[in-house]
Amino acid sequence: MPEDFYPRIDDGDAAHGYQTDTACPTGQKTINIALQGGGSHGAFTWGVLDRLLEDGRIDIEAVSGTSAGAMNAAVLADGFVRNGNQGARDQLRAFWSAVAKEAQYSPVQRAPFDMLRGSWSLDASPGYAFFDMLSKLASPYELNPYNLNPLKDLLDTVVDFERVRECTHPLIFISCTNVQTGRATVFKRDQISPEVVMASACLPHVFQAVEIDGVPYWDGGYMGNPVLFPFHDSTRTCDYVIVQINPVFRGETPRTSREIMNRINEISFNSSLLLELRGIDFVRMLIDEGKLSPNEYKRINIHTISAYEDMAPLGASSKMNGEWEFLLHLFEIGRRAADKFLAESFDKLGVQHTADVRDMYQGDGPDPHPRYTGRLR
Repeated sequence: MPEDFYPRIDDGDAAHGYQTDTACPTGQKTINIALQGGGSHGAFTWGVLDRLLEDGRIDIEAVSGTSAGAMNAAVLADGFVRNGNQGARDQLRAFWSAVAKEAQYSPVQRAPFDMLRGSWSLDASPGYAFFDMLSKLASPYELNPYNLNPLKDLLDTVVDFERVRECTHPLIFISCTNVQTGRATVFKRDQISPEVVMASACLPHVFQAVEIDGVPYWDGGYMGNPVLFPFHDSTRTCDYVIVQINPVFRGETPRTSREIMNRINEISFNSSLLLELRGIDFVRMLIDEGKLSPNEYKRINIHTISAYEDMAPLGASSKMNGEWEFLLHLFEIGRRAADKFLAESFDKLGVQHTADVRDMYQGDGPDPHPRYTGRLR
């Protein structure tokens, strides 16, 4: 069983197969990529990955994933072992197609009125309202004593975890929250199983805690959405690309009960990431000032891929919407966001950061996009 570790990886990882040769063909750039969770909004990440893999100029040295990001990471590894970049693209599409087929039988569906007006929200869905209310009245141990979880069957059907554990490039890290200690536990690629992925996506008001070697785990987003620290000692590249689903900034004050809970979840799920970014920025500042040696410490370049103006209006309930049309909509948004990133930031990879990290963790000034206050620069 892996130890809980924060904020660094246990000694010896680089010497025992967790550090890889990142030499790339001419014209390629190497990155680590960190994938946030967000339910069905993870299809946005699918689109991002599909575009990066299609481009061919990006070599992914390592992937860190949480919740839906953990699913994308495991599926990518499975597909990559099958047939490189194209295999990863094919497997990601197969996975999200399977999610949509499973969702067809869910009692949680959009209301007819929302379908007519083109809204992807489930706020008016009777099924969503019923289960949302039920989750506030009773725990999953009372509502689902047999611990039935369709996610496990889907993962067993679509993902070959033997292949996932064989994948040495990219390296895979999946984070979960240890219920007993409240700390992040990161599972490395040779420890990844369906249970690990389920644990990373285990929302405690919906599912029973997932036990691995007798230890209960909840959603990894509580302590790392996603974690970056496994990259520090296990990879050579200094370029970390964060695929952001949950906005750090919002311009409006939430007023309804759902809006308030959604914002609380966004803040709590972003908090650990912002703390890591603060530490990375502090080390980078000390290196720039000559107080730390760049030969001993990494000067990390942070980049982000997001689409706040497209994603922010969707609302929290749409994270439970598994319709194929919606997943394809998110997929296309992700591809466009990745295309923009490649056009604007590819030449800066390996040279400088493109995300305003300090603004992400301490910025509170007026925003250039007053409706949705997300920003890349």
